[in-house]
Amino acid sequence: MLLDGEAQALTRKAIERALGGDVTALRLCLERIVPVRKERPLRLALPALANAGDAARAIAAITAGVADGEVTPGEAADLSALVSSFAKTLETSELEARIAALESRREAQ
Repeated sequence: MLLDGEAQALTRKAIERALGGDVTALRLCLERIVPVRKERPLRLALPALANAGDAARAIAAITAGVADGEVTPGEAADLSALVSSFAKTLETSELEARIAALESRREAQ
């Protein structure tokens, strides 16, 4: 409640201090203009994902990327989760198709 109506004055003061050489105020202002990037684009060649074999090859490429220093272990974990999500979706889709086929055969009998 103390800050109600003071945002503009506080912002102006931070800008003035930044322009006056206050490094902390400068960092604060710059972080608002250009936020610190938390992720980076990765240049890791992965196969297109269309089947389980592709998922296995993608995991192998991610593992090699970590070993070669192309990606961090954290980035590899994120990529692996993405590939695992694809594989789980593929598995679910295939199970759904199998169940539908079995039900069709059962109804035809």
